[in-house]
Amino acid sequence: MFRSTFFAAGLFVLLTGTSFLFVDKMVLTHKVVVEEPEPVREPEFRGFLGMTSLNDDKQEVLNPPDWAAFSMMSIGAVTMLYAAALPKRR
Repeated sequence: MFRSTFFAAGLFVLLTGTSFLFVDKMVLTHKVVVEEPEPVREPEFRGFLGMTSLNDDKQEVLNPPDWAAFSMMSIGAVTMLYAAALPKRR
């Protein structure tokens, strides 16, 4: 069970890192169900490692740096290798 869990998590991180190679920025949209006043975000607020910001339409924009793709791919590959090296249960 641990072997397949680590392999799936490593594959997810590897594929997410691979998708960062081809993407300059992603605009994240969400549907607002309840119309409440939105909280005011400070301009110096750093989201997920400083990769997110707000655009003019108040949508979050994920702008990953160049190194994020390679680091995520390497973390995913090492996790998958760890899953392959785990001893089999008897």
